[in-house]
Amino acid sequence: MPVQNVPKKSMHGLGVLCGLGAGVWLGAAEAPTKLVNTGLSPYAISLCMVAGVFTARWSLPTLVKGTRGVFADLRANRHLIPTAIIAGMLWAVANTLTVFAIRDVGLAIAFPLWNTNSLVGIFWGWLLFGELRGAGAKTVAKVVLGALAIVGAAIMLGFSTIQASGAHGTHATGGILAAAGASLLWGTMYIPYRKAYISGMNPLSFVTIFTIGELGTVFALVLALDGGTHAAVFHSPEVGHMLFWLFLGGFVWVIGDIFQQFATKYLGIGRGIPLSNTNQLWGLAWGALVFGELAHANSAHRMLVIFGSAVMILGALDRVFRAYSGESDMAPTGRSWWDLVVVGCAVGVFIWLGLRARVPTLGMDLGWVAALTAVMVISAAICAWGLWKRTRFC
Repeated sequence: MPVQNVPKKSMHGLGVLCGLGAGVWLGAAEAPTKLVNTGLSPYAISLCMVAGVFTARWSLPTLVKGTRGVFADLRANRHLIPTAIIAGMLWAVANTLTVFAIRDVGLAIAFPLWNTNSLVGIFWGWLLFGELRGAGAKTVAKVVLGALAIVGAAIMLGFSTIQASGAHGTHATGGILAAAGASLLWGTMYIPYRKAYISGMNPLSFVTIFTIGELGTVFALVLALDGGTHAAVFHSPEVGHMLFWLFLGGFVWVIGDIFQQFATKYLGIGRGIPLSNTNQLWGLAWGALVFGELAHANSAHRMLVIFGSAVMILGALDRVFRAYSGESDMAPTGRSWWDLVVVGCAVGVFIWLGLRARVPTLGMDLGWVAALTAVMVISAAICAWGLWKRTRFC
């Protein structure tokens, strides 16, 4: 069924579904970055993860739409290619900052802190795309109250971290600042996203070209700040054993990001970002349940973290329940033999890395790993079915 023939209410519901699915996958994608606690450089973590993102961004769109459709869309929207590259550069720097934040304050705290990017997204949506102009006083009041809740929750979480004891407390300020920088960059990154979709560019095409900016930027960061060509990421045999998990994190992130971009397309920046930022609850689950980040925290610290995350989510969700729909001019196209080559190469890379992988020396609850992974698979199946049934991923 073509997108333009689907009722607006139906597309709004699909956008909400994609936003929630994005939250599940984006929350899990950062779990492999806990490897920073084994001594790997944050720059090395980011480079390896982005390499996984690059592999996934070229193979998943090819699997879903075929390269003919992707390149036809890019030819029709050549003027938006620099926009996609800039977005990728912003993402790469933000992702590197999140690794520093996770190292210093942990997943459970870092996620909600950088998810204040929803405020940045709301601001840019209002300023550049008129997403609140003409809204009634009731709607504006919801936005203001939601924003206050998000800021209040972030302050609460920052306070809980600074007051915490142990290793996380020692570098809390640096971790909080890194999360704040990631928030600013990720919130701003959605300006080129939204510009592309208003112009009719398909999310699958956008994320494919996005990778050029990502990969080039993380390579530049390693060369400039992590030892240049002598960086451990290029020479250490220990890095090779961890590549599979970091590639997997990048792959998981791409699936979540595809759902997030469809949510942004159908709901707008100000609604799509806050909804997908439910990923902080899943980040809290991975951090607390799988890695035991709150195991040694006192009851007051735990309550501040849990309550702060809950308040931030409630504040964000005040923004998502108004309809917005989009259209795409990307017509279905046939597949080519090289589509199989692209997908086959991606699968081969993962098999090769998997054969070399070792179980990380991190304390993990494997039962919770299995449970959260099952939630990921179910949410992806539901979102993918909804997108295929209603839009054919257009």
